[in-house]
Order: sequence, then C-alpha cells, then structure tokens
Amino acid sequence: MSPQVKAFFDDATNTISYVVRDPAGRACAVVDSVLDFDYASGRTDTASADAIIAYIRDEGLEVQWLLETHVHADHLSAAPYIQQEVGGKIGIGDRITVVQDTFGKVFNEGTEFQRDGSQFDALFTEGDSFHIGQLRGDVLHTPGHTPACLTYVIGDAAFVGDTLFMPDFGTARCDFPGGSSEMLFQSIQKILALPDETRIFVGHDYKAPGREHYAWETTVGEQKAKNVHVGAGKDRDSFVKMRDERDATLGMPKLIIPSLQVNMRAGHMPPADEKGDVFLKVPVNKL
Repeated sequence: MSPQVKAFFDDATNTISYVVRDPAGRACAVVDSVLDFDYASGRTDTASADAIIAYIRDEGLEVQWLLETHVHADHLSAAPYIQQEVGGKIGIGDRITVVQDTFGKVFNEGTEFQRDGSQFDALFTEGDSFHIGQLRGDVLHTPGHTPACLTYVIGDAAFVGDTLFMPDFGTARCDFPGGSSEMLFQSIQKILALPDETRIFVGHDYKAPGREHYAWETTVGEQKAKNVHVGAGKDRDSFVKMRDERDATLGMPKLIIPSLQVNMRAGHMPPADEKGDVFLKVPVNKL
C-alpha cells in the first residue's frame, strides 16, 4: 500500500515532520515532531506541533503512533504534547537504552533517571512490525548516526530520519557518542536494498549548493544512483574516510544540549524542583 504523506518543514531546525496516513481509513502516525525552543530565553512554544494537530483534526484523523527515528540532537520532540492533544503511542528503537546510559552520565542524571526506555510506550527492534490502520510498518535498525536510529518502512515509503539526506546533500554525521561511519555505511546498504521505487522521506534538508528549494522526498533508486556520499557504487573505505574527515570539521548542533536531555526522556522535560521550576543542565567540556 502507498500511504498518504503530509510534510511539515520547520525553518528553525531544518527538520521535516510527517503525518503518515492510511489511504483506506482515518488512522495515521506522526514521525519526528518538533517542539519549538528558544535557547536564549529558555522558552518553549508549540506552534510547529499545533500545525500538525490542526491538520489531524481538520482531516478527522486518528493518531495511532508518534514515531521517533532516533534521539534527535538538533530539535526537541513534541511527542508528549501531541499525545496529550490527540493521542497515539510513542515509539523508538530499543537501543534507546544505550543512548540513555551514555547521556545519563554526560548530564549527571543520577539513579532517579531510568535508563530502560520506560519513558516510551513501545521499543522497536529489527524486524518488528506495527500497523497504522490497514497499513503495515516494518522496522529496520539503521545505526551509525546514533546507536538507536531506526528506519520505518510503511507501505512503499521509508522514513530514514538523519541516516540519509537528499541525494545532493549526502549522509548523516557519525561523530556523536556511539556513532560510527562504518556502521552507517552498513545501515545505508540495508536501506538501498529496498525496491528502487520505494519513496524515501528524509529527516532534514539544508538545500545543497545550487538548489533553490527545500526538498525531502526521493527514492531508493535516486539515492543509489546519485547520492554524493554513497551513490554510484562508492565503496565502504572511501565513505568512511570522507565521513570521518568531514565530521572532524563540524561544530555541535545549536540545540544539542537541551535536545538530548528532553528527547532521551521521550520528549518530557527533566523533573521539576520543589517549586515546580524546570532546569536544563549544561555539561562543561563533555561534548
């Protein structure tokens, strides 16, 4: 089956969120939602999530899943807010426990922070399947960018998160804790083994030089032929060399510190203090 896909582009973080709909009914899923966050003031806003919620309500849709491709380092998830407003179960890869253990230490979260993935409603492993109405979704474990990255193959559409970008922009960085360029290359081969006509929906777009408009939909066939990092038969060793050298030049994402603390909690803020105030930590010389 071919799901109907509605994209929502977030200008502040270059993130694309998706509403994935069963064409035969009203069931849908939301993939990689965004909670707006102004780092300078520490203020959150729900405008991006509200646009998704408005679309869901206007179309009379029933949210069954709120899917996270991974623990994002560049934006905060709005999954709990959307769940509160329109329902759905929050799902992520079961390797979230590795991410929670790593960053629980980085942020000195202490023993009260559960590192078992229990903040999420569902933890997916390679080969798991789920349904959105009559649509079947299958789970591919595609680590490399992070240990917990998943690709959701829903009908003829694959939601790859940060693993692949548009063909003219390439692939995800691999220099975060637990990342691996060798692993990413292997994961990408798994995606490229899908049928050529499979639609690929990417998690971000930054407009490659010379391209006028943002874009987020491509195909497996286009990626195999044209991806500047892995297409046209590029081999593993050259990819690893290119990726590692490129990553060494990159700075940290602007919102990595708040994003990791929130997203490893399934989009929830850290616990409030006795006055009801919420604080985020800034680890010094840790990232």
